[in-house]
Parts: sequence; C-alpha cells; structure tokens
Amino acid sequence: MALGSRQGCRWCGRAALGQPRRWRVPEPAGCSARPYSEGGGASEAAGGAELLEVCWRRLFLRGGSGPLPWSAYLSGRHPGFGPLGAALRANLAAQWWDSALPVREQVFPVDAPLHGPPGALRDAQGLRLLHPETLREALQGCGQSPGGPGLDEVLGAAGLLRESLLPGVLAQYVSCLELVNKRLPCGLAQIGVCFHSVPESEHSVSGNEQHNKNLTRIGERTTSLLAWFSSPRTAGQWLDYWLRQRLQWWRKFAVGPSNFSSSDFQDEEGRRGFKLHYSFPWGTETIETLKNLGDTELLQLYPGERSKLLGRDGRRNVIPHVLCVNGNLDRGVLAYLFDSLQMVENPLTAKKNSQRKVLKLHPCLAPLKVALDVGKGPTTELRQVCQGLFNELTENGISVWPGYLETVHVSLEHLYTKYDEMSIPFMVLISDGTLENGVVQLRSRDTTMKEMMHISRLKDFLTKYVTSAKNV
Repeated sequence: MALGSRQGCRWCGRAALGQPRRWRVPEPAGCSARPYSEGGGASEAAGGAELLEVCWRRLFLRGGSGPLPWSAYLSGRHPGFGPLGAALRANLAAQWWDSALPVREQVFPVDAPLHGPPGALRDAQGLRLLHPETLREALQGCGQSPGGPGLDEVLGAAGLLRESLLPGVLAQYVSCLELVNKRLPCGLAQIGVCFHSVPESEHSVSGNEQHNKNLTRIGERTTSLLAWFSSPRTAGQWLDYWLRQRLQWWRKFAVGPSNFSSSDFQDEEGRRGFKLHYSFPWGTETIETLKNLGDTELLQLYPGERSKLLGRDGRRNVIPHVLCVNGNLDRGVLAYLFDSLQMVENPLTAKKNSQRKVLKLHPCLAPLKVALDVGKGPTTELRQVCQGLFNELTENGISVWPGYLETVHVSLEHLYTKYDEMSIPFMVLISDGTLENGVVQLRSRDTTMKEMMHISRLKDFLTKYVTSAKNV
C-alpha cells in the first residue's frame, strides 16, 4: 500500500473522492438517553454506586481492588485520580486559566512553594513537614540529653504544609503592584495542591480495617485561587461581578446547569461572601467560595509597611480590599462526572430495563476527543493509516485513543459501549474501504449517528468542533 497524497488524502494512497460521500446511519432503535439524575429513585443510583463503578473501571478514579466510597474522594483521602480522571482535571484547570487570564488584562499567574520555610512560628497551627526520624529523636531525647534538640526547636524548624494558596499569593502582592504601576484593580492567580486535616472518623475505610478514631490524617486537593485587589469603593461591585462570572463558567460545561447554584454568607467578622454548590445525589457540596476579605490579610502580612500596600484608585491612594475566589478542582471533577452520566437502553441484550452508561462530558473537558479503530481489511495496512492519522491529530492538539493497537477482536457495539463510558466524543473506524476511496466512518457519542467522511477532512472537522464548543 502506498501512503502517498492524492487530492488531499494524506494517509490513503488510492484515488480520493472529489466530494466525500456522507450519510447518516442510526444505531438500533430504543437508545433514548435519560439523565442519571432521573434514575427512577433506585437506591443504588441515588448513592452514585453505578457511576462509581464505571469511573473506577474506566480509570477516572483509583481505589485498589475496588472503588472507594464517594466520601473518600470528597475528603481528599484517596489514592488519586486514574489516567482519565487526571486528564479531565487537567482540562478543567486549562479552562480555568483560559477564563481567569483573558477576562481582565491585569491578572497575572504566580507560583508559590508547597510549604513554608523553616523557622516558622512554633505556635502556628497547621500541618508540618517533618522527617519521622527527627521527630523520634526529639521525643526520645526529651529530658535525657540536654545537648540534643528539643521538641519545640524541631517543630519550629519544620516548614508548614500549605492549607491554602492565599498566603503565598498575597506575599507577591507588592511586586505585582509595581508591575502595574500601582494601578488598581489587579489580580493574581494560581492552581496548586493544598493539604488539610481529615479526622479519622470522617475517613471511610473498609469494614475489616480498624483505626484509632482519634487520629487525624492528611488529605489533599487541587485548588484554584484568584486574588482580586480592588478599591474599597468598588469591592462590592467586583464581588457581584465575579459571582456571575464564576457561576456562568461552571454552568457552561454542564449537561444540567441548574445543578450548580450559589448561596451568600457572612463570616464571624461580618465579611460578605458567596458559595457555589453542586447538587450531588446525597446533597449539595461546595465547589468554590468567593469572599471579600477586606484589607485585614494584607495588613497582617505587611505589618508597619502600609505605604507599600497603597494602590492608585483614580487620583487617590488606597489600601485595596482582597476578593478571594477559591475553587476545589477535585470536587469539580466529581461534579462533572455526575453531571455527565446518562442511562440509555442497551441494544446488546434483550433484557427489559437493561441500560448502558454514557458519560457525556463537555468536549472541552473530555480526556480524549477521538478513538481510532480498525474494521475489516488487511491489519498491517490499516494500522499504518491509523498511525499516520494518530500523528496528524496529536500534532494538532487533538487527544486520541489508539484503539487500533488492541489485538483482541470485539464487536462494534462493545466498542461503542466502551468509548461511551470513557466519554470519547467520536470514534473513527478505518476499514478496507478507506484504502480504496479514503472514506472513514465517524460515530458520534452524543447522537449515536454514524457519518461517512473523507479522511482528509477529519482534522479540520475535529478542530472546529472543539473550538466551537469552547465558544458556546
């Protein structure tokens, strides 16, 4: 087989068609989709057990021999996300950056270490980074070796693991102010891992494990933070602006936007804020918090240096108020997994009420955009075509699942089920017909329709599809 290029057919050497043939072929009847939230009140669906099994089996979530309870993934006490879950979170983070930086010209990305420097205050509360042998020697040496380091000294020399991105971001406020010539408003943004305490009583474990309920364990979460510095005069207006912008952003990628909601609150000091929630089957969980912190945090971080904090608001110099927009991307991933799951009737079985599961993640969030598989025909030549197409698509930023490398033959219906559970929007089937005329079969996850398309048009079609999805 020649891999030449005729009439724009890059990966097929036979005569290309002047106008690609296109027709739509419906899948078997009875495949109407039903949102997971309309699961008929079944107890298993209500607790998310069906989704949990799919996410574990398709490697969105990790758990060991089986999936962990949802409470473990919510608390941050779990082995982490699987390959598809990590890719989903990375896509969510990329969309967050796209929304945070271009919205206002004065927002800058920053970075800060995971832990504070040694010599932090001894009486500071928080999680500390300490080698166990150092702690053991300090405990064993208490009252026995006067020359050895005491426990307070050891703890004082240990760095604090960050529980929030805010302190590290605020520490860069002065340099940011110089960057914008002290003009307000301006903002700093960061995404990173934070740590938090998880009481053992809140950490679900398997029934055969026994733990001391008085223990406190460490959980972690990937968080996003936007610190917006504005004049006290306009801080309330900016808080309302960011509330609208953030709620609209979360709803943009959702199948059921109404599951994302907001509520207002005031803290102990009377500072105003909002919480953004997602409605899980067991209740609402907070996925993002917006709060007007005033100038308190800045004044505490820079004691006696008020002049450094002054920014320009028109002709006046003022100490800005800090608006904190703090999101939990890990919970955001869980929210979109629940939002995406739909139940459809299974054409592979004659059993009544038999359903298969489809994860309809937004195209911008889907870990993989297209799967490449081979049909009937010479295996070696078909795989060569798939490899060339794989290279072309990945070079253009389109993530591809190389199904053509699979050596165990399965039916097309089983492939459709697999890729629907992996939330892959499109499947491309390369067959012997592709070698003859350059035409491939393109199957859509969302419509279950099949379209015959010339291979030379695939890259542009998929690129335009993802681009248009971003602009919705």
